[in-house]
Amino acid sequence: MSHPILICTVGTSLFRPNLECLKSQLDQGRVEPAREQLAKAYSQSNWSAVAAELAKLPATDRICGAEINSIAGMIDKGYAEPQCGLFFLHSQTKQGRDIAAILKQYYVGRGHQPVELIEVADLQDADPKRFRSKGLRNLSREIAKIVRERSPAACAINATGGYKAQIAIGVVLGQALGLTVYYKHEQFDEVIAFPPLPVALDLELWMQASGLLANLASAGNELVPAECYKEEWDERYESLVERVQIDGREYLELSPTGQIFHETFRDRFRGAADLLFPPPAPAKRDPRVEQAGWPGKHPEVKRFMERVTREVPFVVQCATFYFDPKLPEQTRFLLSRDEIVGRFSDGRYCVKFRVETTAQTKGQRQAAVAALNEWLQNPNFFRTPQ
Repeated sequence: MSHPILICTVGTSLFRPNLECLKSQLDQGRVEPAREQLAKAYSQSNWSAVAAELAKLPATDRICGAEINSIAGMIDKGYAEPQCGLFFLHSQTKQGRDIAAILKQYYVGRGHQPVELIEVADLQDADPKRFRSKGLRNLSREIAKIVRERSPAACAINATGGYKAQIAIGVVLGQALGLTVYYKHEQFDEVIAFPPLPVALDLELWMQASGLLANLASAGNELVPAECYKEEWDERYESLVERVQIDGREYLELSPTGQIFHETFRDRFRGAADLLFPPPAPAKRDPRVEQAGWPGKHPEVKRFMERVTREVPFVVQCATFYFDPKLPEQTRFLLSRDEIVGRFSDGRYCVKFRVETTAQTKGQRQAAVAALNEWLQNPNFFRTPQ
């Protein structure tokens, strides 16, 4: 299949070793005449001129770097359309930005449309921990976003450039999203293809873990205490998270694998939501607040339950059953002993409430929990587009 869109990771081989070696030859007075202007443009950091000089060379010339070489190979083999759209995902470094800018000018000049540059936050080599815990997650998120906007059928991933870990992430994400991933080693003339495998990942597990995954995915730089999820923990979640110890307390953050899992199944769930949801409630009842142990000083709790009942089509009623004035929690929904339970917190206290719905089966209850957690992230989730 010839793909109209290539999603390309960007490395530094164009600069090091390629153009650095050329610059050394220039300094020593032994550069080839045909490459002298390229060497001078690089030594002067004139990236526009570098792009123009590269365009004079065959795209298969090793000096052009991994990205240009691999894209040329993919077009030659018919894996990508001759003027395919290109999305270059580059590191959050000066070299990454400079090389991406050269690539954009090079391919715009060759008639490719669109050609877009995407800087991946935290993808850098100064802080290995930030690279692993944030950078690779952000890479997964950015690729998944492009695939959502352009469709899986149109896209393929070129994982040739960049850090070695990016290749692994590209292959795993391709398997999850149903994309072919391509790779060209500098020593090989052939482009290697990793077609998607016919494997079924677990949508049921994603629905079960939807509250945890949504909270961790939206936490940004904030770590979430592991104890918040102790009651609902499933050992299958371990590969989806990283555990971090700080001052004797354990925190959770989403792992790169967890980010891929979440991005993949969130999209699949949204696409099949209408088939999974319980039916709309024929009638709704006002929220019920227990009297025992309730301080009556938190009207925001009742307002929140009213919103849940009013805005979520399949919710019939919400009713509180637990209050802890000193337990900060993460607001979310979960399935507990076949009951749908909401947990509401403003960071100081925790209220738990039962959510009565029209769900009749476990599958419908799991879908209802996932939908409620999606609604927390996007208040327009249940609204029909006009």
